[in-house]
Amino acid sequence: MAKIDIINLKGEKIKDIKLNDDVFGIEANQNSVKKMIKLQLDSIRQGTQKAKTRAEVSGGGRKPYRQKGTGNARQGSIRAPHYRKGGVAFAPTPRSYTFKINKKERLLALKSALSIKANEKAIKIVDSLELTSLKTKEAKALMAKLNLSGKVLFITSGDAENIYMATRNLDNVAVIMVNEINVYDLIHADQVVIDEASLKHIEEVLK
Repeated sequence: MAKIDIINLKGEKIKDIKLNDDVFGIEANQNSVKKMIKLQLDSIRQGTQKAKTRAEVSGGGRKPYRQKGTGNARQGSIRAPHYRKGGVAFAPTPRSYTFKINKKERLLALKSALSIKANEKAIKIVDSLELTSLKTKEAKALMAKLNLSGKVLFITSGDAENIYMATRNLDNVAVIMVNEINVYDLIHADQVVIDEASLKHIEEVLK
């Protein structure tokens, strides 16, 4: 089991803790991670695109001219795809882009994402993420004390109102509750900050 320091919001070490290898120390399954990210991105697609086929375009109910004797190619309707104002061939229709991933693979993808971040030493554990103020300058001061840079993901189980309000104007920071933890946010972040209570919850659920 790998050891990691638990620090306070001033960046001072309080104690160390061993991470569960079954959650933070597995061999990452890249295929499961990619599949889960694709599912998350596909699930937010609206899928509302629509175009009319030749059957849906109004008009064109009769032949534009007789079958033979005109010298032109035979035609059945002026709403065929090759006509101006005609229908669209293989027209897109509203659809859902989501697909199914079984529970075991979802868990494997989440463990893989956590293990990737642990292997990159991109995870910090703090005793609490409860800020005393909701001002952005306090969030910036916190990030400076914790030596955070790049895209930062905070995962908390407690009262997240202050940290959410303090960071909502920072485009490189995201705050989620521990029950909202997901593969995309983990992989997308350069550094992940987890409070101690959330860490215990994650290990209990995923072990």
